[in-house]
Amino acid sequence: MKLDIYDHFHPDEHEFVDRAWEWVVHAGEYHEVKLTDFLDPRQAFILQSLVNRHPDVQVRLDGGYEGAERCRALVAPDYRDLSQEDMGLKVLSIYSGDQKFLSLEHGDYMGSILGLGVKRSKIGDIHVLEDGCHTVVCEEISTFLDMNLTQVHRIHVLREILPIEQLRTSQVELELQDITVASLRLDGIASDAYRISRTKVVVPIRAGRCRVNWKVVEDPSYLLKEGDLVSMQGFGRFKVIEAGGMTKKGRQRVKIGKFV
Repeated sequence: MKLDIYDHFHPDEHEFVDRAWEWVVHAGEYHEVKLTDFLDPRQAFILQSLVNRHPDVQVRLDGGYEGAERCRALVAPDYRDLSQEDMGLKVLSIYSGDQKFLSLEHGDYMGSILGLGVKRSKIGDIHVLEDGCHTVVCEEISTFLDMNLTQVHRIHVLREILPIEQLRTSQVELELQDITVASLRLDGIASDAYRISRTKVVVPIRAGRCRVNWKVVEDPSYLLKEGDLVSMQGFGRFKVIEAGGMTKKGRQRVKIGKFV
């Protein structure tokens, strides 16, 4: 089975495929239940595809709210009712009386939490609000974070652990940019999106540091399409909003949105 399914996934994903298939087999053959850490959308897709290959296994994905990007998965035998199962989700509420606190961004919160030695897989979506931040976390590390997260970007903060039902979400903000490109090649659009030369943008792509819809893409000539989400380690993320229309010089008009 492994050799067969490996054909569908990037070599960097094989380690996760092995772990996920083990969860599926243990659920189907030994009636075990597995609650995972947070999975990104690509990992969730891989797990779902493996579950679909086993007739006696089901999976529930939950990130604390509808449309969550990062979710915990509950893998179980198909006879269990997963709708009422505890997914082990808590909200880490971060706030402060310091006015500088209001200027903090997503990366500031993420960096401070990971700086405590917490694995990324223990943290779900981070929502920066007008008066603070709500972060979805695994219940098992919530007390640790409440006790140890005292600063964010050198600003003293207060914390509170809330039930997942009290989660407040934020809207994703995109910085729109209109560009014209010779084609929808990944390297050309990424070059304009990140405002670096095509020669420089090719390096991280070929090094496996670029993902399209959470899947590693190492080919600079990969053709993007509307709706594609591109992330590059060290540069951030952008989404292809629109792709269509030609200029008089035969170049293609593309609208992208950079995550801010």
